[in-house]
Amino acid sequence: MQLGVVGLGRMGGNIVRRLTARGHECVVYDRSPGAVAALAKQKGATGSGGLPDLVRRLQAPRAVWVMLPAGDATEQTVTELGALLAPGDTIIDGGNSFWQDDVRRAKALAQKNIHYVDAGTSGGVWGLERGYCLMIGGAKDAVDRLDPIFAALAPGRGDIPPTPHRDGRDPRPEQGYLHAGPPGAGHFVKMIHNGIEYGLMQAYAEGFDILRNTNRADLPAEQRFDFNVADIAEVWRRGSVISSWLLDLTAAALAEDPALQGFSGYVEDSGEGRWTIAAALAAAVPAEVLSAALYTRFRSREKTSFAEKLLSAMRKGFGGHIERPDKG
Repeated sequence: MQLGVVGLGRMGGNIVRRLTARGHECVVYDRSPGAVAALAKQKGATGSGGLPDLVRRLQAPRAVWVMLPAGDATEQTVTELGALLAPGDTIIDGGNSFWQDDVRRAKALAQKNIHYVDAGTSGGVWGLERGYCLMIGGAKDAVDRLDPIFAALAPGRGDIPPTPHRDGRDPRPEQGYLHAGPPGAGHFVKMIHNGIEYGLMQAYAEGFDILRNTNRADLPAEQRFDFNVADIAEVWRRGSVISSWLLDLTAAALAEDPALQGFSGYVEDSGEGRWTIAAALAAAVPAEVLSAALYTRFRSREKTSFAEKLLSAMRKGFGGHIERPDKG
């Protein structure tokens, strides 16, 4: 199957590589001519000089996968493609767009009889090898036509045992991709996925922090333990109920750098965590863990916050508590 791909960064480029390795043809474009030239050397990939050129090189009905950062870059590209494509063509947004933007774009493009599909894509830099977990929103006929693309990108069943009682259900989730519903549904599911990811990461981070600090000098001697956290991460990977890919990555990081000296602790958020909390508020659903995980990411960007300084000032005011000299 033929697919246009716009945006050849780490994930976009690997999407092209995975598709062409499985016999699909990709016409590619990126603002960086070097990125286009590098991928055009790939068997099955053809470079283009811009969006008009990319559209000309595609056969109708065309499909173009946009793999760009959420926000203005994706908005401008979808708008330009909407002016270039014809009725029956499809735009796929594989980035991390806000789901309400998907709903709006789909309505606007439907007036031109152009399909809009949102494909929440999880797999990161490992997707080329492992495949991508895909959460897809869009009209059934548009999603079904693109099934060969989604099937090639997805990881497949692999060696994961089948889930009991799934007989007669849609087989696609077992292959690693899901048609979640109409436009916006794919990115909504991906948004919640990333919110959960924040919570899981925070749970691991806090647990290992406790383990690492049980050798503090201010603890009674009989309560101190000098744990090898790299070995604990490794043993938990094997048969534990908290094993996961995130724990695999944790174990690898701790084995390489047990004190994590190569990391500053500054943790960015890409938007989905905030949107997840907004969705929880809109639906009046308690989300204490996910909220706390997001706030911790905010906190990681401040060496000492104004709030903490104010806490220290209040403690000094009512109790004469003086800050420790090694604390700022």
